[in-house]
Amino acid sequence: MASKRTMNYELTQHAQKVLEERDIPVEWLERTLLAPELVLPEPNDNAVERCFRRIPEYGGRVLRVVVNKAVDPNRVLSVFFDCRMKDKL
Repeated sequence: MASKRTMNYELTQHAQKVLEERDIPVEWLERTLLAPELVLPEPNDNAVERCFRRIPEYGGRVLRVVVNKAVDPNRVLSVFFDCRMKDKL
C-alpha cells in the first residue's frame, strides 16, 4: 500500500467557500500545493505565493492556489481556475 503524504495547511473561509461553490475537489488543491508546475510570488506580499498546476481531469485547465507560506500551518487564501495561465504552462 502506498503511503499518502499529509498536507499541513488550513483554508480561510473564503477558500473553503470557493472550493464548495466552484465544486473544486480538495485533491486538486493538494496536488497543486504538493507539486506545482509554476510558483510565482504575490506582487504585493512576499509571504504569499501563487501555485499553478494543470488539472487533466478538468480539460487541462490551470488551477491557481494562493497560499500564505509565512504562517504554520500554511494558509490557503483562494483557489480558482485561471484562464489567463492556460497557454503559459
